[in-house]
Amino acid sequence: MPSSISSSEATLPTSAARRATPAAGQRDHYARQTAADRPGVAQPVPSRPVPIQPWGRIFLICVALLALLVAGWEGYWRNFGAKPGYRNNYGLWALQRRRIDAGEGNATVLVGDSRIYYDMALPVWERLDGQRPIQLAFEGTSPLTYLEDLAADPNFTGRVVISVAPDLFFTGFEYRGEAVRYTRKESPSQRIGQWLSMRLIEPYLAFEDPDFSLATVLERQPWPERPGKHVFLQPRKLGYHEADRNTYLWDKVADDPEYRELWHRIWSDDFQPSPDDPTPAEALKIEKEQIARAARLVAKLRSRGVQVLFVRMPSSGAYLDYENSHFPRQRTWDALLAATGAPGIYFEDYPELQGFYLPEWSHMTRPESERFTAALYGVIKRDFWGPATPGGAVSSQPR
Repeated sequence: MPSSISSSEATLPTSAARRATPAAGQRDHYARQTAADRPGVAQPVPSRPVPIQPWGRIFLICVALLALLVAGWEGYWRNFGAKPGYRNNYGLWALQRRRIDAGEGNATVLVGDSRIYYDMALPVWERLDGQRPIQLAFEGTSPLTYLEDLAADPNFTGRVVISVAPDLFFTGFEYRGEAVRYTRKESPSQRIGQWLSMRLIEPYLAFEDPDFSLATVLERQPWPERPGKHVFLQPRKLGYHEADRNTYLWDKVADDPEYRELWHRIWSDDFQPSPDDPTPAEALKIEKEQIARAARLVAKLRSRGVQVLFVRMPSSGAYLDYENSHFPRQRTWDALLAATGAPGIYFEDYPELQGFYLPEWSHMTRPESERFTAALYGVIKRDFWGPATPGGAVSSQPR
């Protein structure tokens, strides 16, 4: 028997060779000439003729099938309550960060966590202040990396409002710190991709959101847990982002009891002890390091004339209980203001900053955030920054 790797197949009978090779006229129509058609080749390459097909109709059927599947997936999420919105990625953050370099260095900049991100209505602030703030906050992260970036930028001479979420700020949790590096290293192709996505895809497709991707949906199925391994619930979609990062809570969080309860379980899951948690001594050391780090950055900003204001945004329910027990005010907030010498607003100190509805204990509904923004701006104008002039430099002592 001839070996599959030997040259003995080159001695096939002429009739067999003719049967293995298409007729010349047929080959000209649908099969390219291969090594098997050339004499003297030791190992012939099989000829795989492609039959003649109505490729135009096949292409149209594929396009129609794709459109049908996309429409079905879009319809599924629209029925769930989703709607089109911009993706809060590093590219969107970079667009706002570059406003400072483009001549808005005297603007008010908001940095911090998701509370100042969701609960500050930029149009309301602009209406009251005359200048739209630059939103540089990110969900679930300490603001100190962004504060370092601002402190190192001589173009920034305005005002900065820093949100303090105790479980993020005083633990140094910064999983979105890469936004600064991305802004500096963003390639032309990344900028073009961001531009195209913001104009051709995101404003029109509700499913164009990482929370609704098929991979994410599959990952969040109730798969059996491995013995001894607890799988923490991952945060779900919380809000909607506009092109300038004006952001508001998804009304489903407030209107859908099942979805709201899911968020309660997500937060409660986070409140539970984890094997990765630092010891009490280590936690205290981290708190002091973060406070000292903030003090250095505030001193650098204020030496350049930048006005700095810390804000403890509202929380409620089990979330507030957790923060009060693990990050008591005297040890964290009071120590921060003492170390930095900067003024601060603690929501519980002001009646006008209390009583807002936070469906999942940590963020306000859109109407509430608009009311809160107006109330907070009133406190800032009255007690800290004086008359509401765009980029105003007038300030007064906090009460």
